[in-house]
Parts: sequence; structure tokens; C-alpha cells
Amino acid sequence: MKSVKSKTLSSDQQKELIKTLKARFEKNMSRHKGIEWAKVQSKLEGNADKLWSLSEMERTGGEPDVVGQEKKAGEFIFFDCSAETPKERRSVCFDREALDSRKEHKPADNAMDMAESMGIEILTEEQYRELQTLGKFDLKTSSWVQTPPAIRKLGGALFCDRRYDTVFLYHNGASSYYALRGFRGSLRV
Repeated sequence: MKSVKSKTLSSDQQKELIKTLKARFEKNMSRHKGIEWAKVQSKLEGNADKLWSLSEMERTGGEPDVVGQEKKAGEFIFFDCSAETPKERRSVCFDREALDSRKEHKPADNAMDMAESMGIEILTEEQYRELQTLGKFDLKTSSWVQTPPAIRKLGGALFCDRRYDTVFLYHNGASSYYALRGFRGSLRV
């Protein structure tokens, strides 16, 4: 697992990230109808740790954007909205157990540990399908999704993609990895 030096952003880095997020928010209004940027920004400015996680999503090619709001908790929900699975999160197997089980040709990392180190969660199948209602994603790539324990216990893991204008859910050995498979994350702020 790659280590990150600091989990804090400087004031200038925070301002630059918020500027980037605001521009993406304004460019993609259909993703977050009825949500006001000023309220999102207010939440962001009060959550340095969440800003750091969003910067990691951005740094690794995820292009995070607001996709909804959890009204009860008052949290805004961000998903990776890059057209294809984030570039810096590809060629990884599913989790640590899968990585450790590989005898040769090990990938550099695994999706679950990477997500945890970034402070985000891998999308569930339901969240992945929700994302696909906001646009057409993963037309050339695929993304690991959270996997039920019963499937994982048997050595499998789940992933999704979009082909033939349809969202598909597939299975694979958790230790497999491919150049065009990575993962998408979610974050609540």
C-alpha cells in the first residue's frame, strides 16, 4: 500500500480544490438538481479531513462531484464521476487477502486498502447503478464494487461496467486484476 505523507491540505490547496469542485458542480448541474453550491461549500470548508479525501479522489483521476444529499444527516454525497474508472486506481485486485494470495505477478495495490487510505468507500452495486443514471460511465473500463461477504468468502468479487447501453454486474476471482479495472468511490460530507 502506498503511503501518503500528510492528510492535510494547505489553505491554498483547499481553495484550489474548492474552486475545481465548484467549476465541476456548475458544469454538471443535472447531477445534483435542487442542491445549492453555497451549502456544499460551507460543508466543505468545515471538514478539512473530507477535503483531503476529495483531493485524493481528484489526484487519482476520479473527478468527484456532488450526486445527492442525505437530508436526515445533512450530508452531501460525492461520487467519482470520471468518464472511465479513475486512471491512478486501475490494475488492482479487490482486497488485501486477494493481494496476499497471489504468488506471482502481484499488482501494486488493492482496491479496498486504497479506498480506506483515501478515506472513501468503494461504490455499492446500487450506487454504481445510480451513478449510471447521471451519465454514461465505464464504456471502456470496469470498476470493482462492494462484494457480499458470502461471495468474498468463496474467493470471488464483483465488478460493474456499461456496455450495449446496459449496466452489467459481473464476478471474478478477487485476486484478478486488469489494466482497465479499478474502482470508484463515494464520500459523504
